[in-house]
Amino acid sequence: MKLNVILAATAVLGGAAIALAQTMHTDHDAGMDHAAHGQAETADRGVLTEPGQGAFAALSEVVRVLEAAADTDWSRVELAGLRAHLVDMDRLVSDAVVTETDLPDGLLMMATGDLETIATLRRMVPAHAAQLARDDRWTVDAAEVENGVELRVTSVDPGVVARIKGLGFFGLMASQDHHREHHLMMAFGVDAHAH
Repeated sequence: MKLNVILAATAVLGGAAIALAQTMHTDHDAGMDHAAHGQAETADRGVLTEPGQGAFAALSEVVRVLEAAADTDWSRVELAGLRAHLVDMDRLVSDAVVTETDLPDGLLMMATGDLETIATLRRMVPAHAAQLARDDRWTVDAAEVENGVELRVTSVDPGVVARIKGLGFFGLMASQDHHREHHLMMAFGVDAHAH
């Protein structure tokens, strides 16, 4: 009986706490001043934190950095290319169909999809493979094939082989955190993969 009273009291108090938390939520409501967003920003205005998914958030973040920099040359700013790249990133993650084949020393990955996805894969995978290849712990080969792109990542180090297999195609595409830097370069109309 005493246990039932304790459980009932806990349920009532827990429900009340949840209801109170929901009614006291003040971060975002219909009556808030949306123009005041961003006025209490952190002091670190020059560091990007959005790696790519969430194209609007990534574009918004780049615009915030550009607007905060007193030396932004607006005649060089070109956000359409960055937007196209962010759409490609989303399409790669959302629409690519990937078959991963375990190799003794890594992975062989075949990525395909509809015609737009194949075009995205052909733009993104070879460029990102070049970034991955900068890491001398593994060997990276990317090739266009009839229905998409093939990516092979291997290593002689068993620990790195385990990492490759753990990351898989999508983890490898997201690794080597250069995305924010490249997004800012693209915002200035620079070919981010040409360096």
